[in-house]
Amino acid sequence: MRVLVQSEAFDAGAELNRFSAGHSGVGAVVSFTGVVRDSDGDLQEMVIEHYPGMTEKAITKILEEAMSRWALADALVIHRHGPLKTGDQIMMVATASAHRAAAFEAADFLMDYLKSRAPFWKKEVTDAGSAWVEAKDADEDALKRW
Repeated sequence: MRVLVQSEAFDAGAELNRFSAGHSGVGAVVSFTGVVRDSDGDLQEMVIEHYPGMTEKAITKILEEAMSRWALADALVIHRHGPLKTGDQIMMVATASAHRAAAFEAADFLMDYLKSRAPFWKKEVTDAGSAWVEAKDADEDALKRW
């Protein structure tokens, strides 16, 4: 189990290969990589802020919950902070389990948590100025299934 919160870019393929290596008895590895999107065509950058130490602790706690709920062999979360441009990778989740259903469900759970509850604050800087990204009802609703 690994949590990385970093400003540096990461190589999702290399991270997935490292994560997948050495797990005997694992029948499924699931990964998801989130990228910065420009929905309105005027995004200059997204700035992600966090509290070092607190963020890693909160993500570790939810990873531990996922590990116990779905009997995972391993789990990984990488999340970036700082200024990011359109197309930059923001985060990656990977899960490994004996069976695919557990790996998919745990990855989905972790992504929902990261989107709604992980202690990150996102500010979009656009041609018109900057604004903090507010929570979306759909993201909150997604948490209710867990």
